[in-house]
Amino acid sequence: MEITPQAVVIPKETGHLEQGKYGPVFPKTPACYGFTIIAKVKPGRAEAIRDHGHMLAKALEANPHLLAPLKLHYLRWVLFDDDTRFMYQGIFDTDFDKYTEDAVDLFSRSGVSTAFENLEGFPEDWKTDPEAFVRFVRAHHCPSFIEYGEYPYVTADEIKKALRIKSALSEMLDQLQ
Repeated sequence: MEITPQAVVIPKETGHLEQGKYGPVFPKTPACYGFTIIAKVKPGRAEAIRDHGHMLAKALEANPHLLAPLKLHYLRWVLFDDDTRFMYQGIFDTDFDKYTEDAVDLFSRSGVSTAFENLEGFPEDWKTDPEAFVRFVRAHHCPSFIEYGEYPYVTADEIKKALRIKSALSEMLDQLQ
């Protein structure tokens, strides 16, 4: 099986894209689906965002599969410009609509909050109004103009499966020695 790296240019204009429940459905790229949010931090709330990172890390220690419903590849939280702005990047296997609905549901059920609560303009009723959450994300989304995948269009589940197979083969070979 040959895996050929690929890149896809994402159009600046979205009017021709399929419309989902919450707006344009950006095309699946070699990096799967994702978005980048850049927003202003509420004054004095940067430490609360950092504290949220510690809280989320502890929640994941207690339950490593807490975020599994989101079908994630990775997430990245960044404070910058002297802690006055925040960037969130996520790459995942589902489209935007499903990801955001799943995220609201997951965080509402788990009792885990979101760092977004410390951002200017983030809706206080996000847990009961997924559309308000989506409006915030869409308003602060900075779309990519190109995305690259070294192993294009491969899902997180496929990667985990391949790693389990690799481990099983290694174990089997060790048994033969």
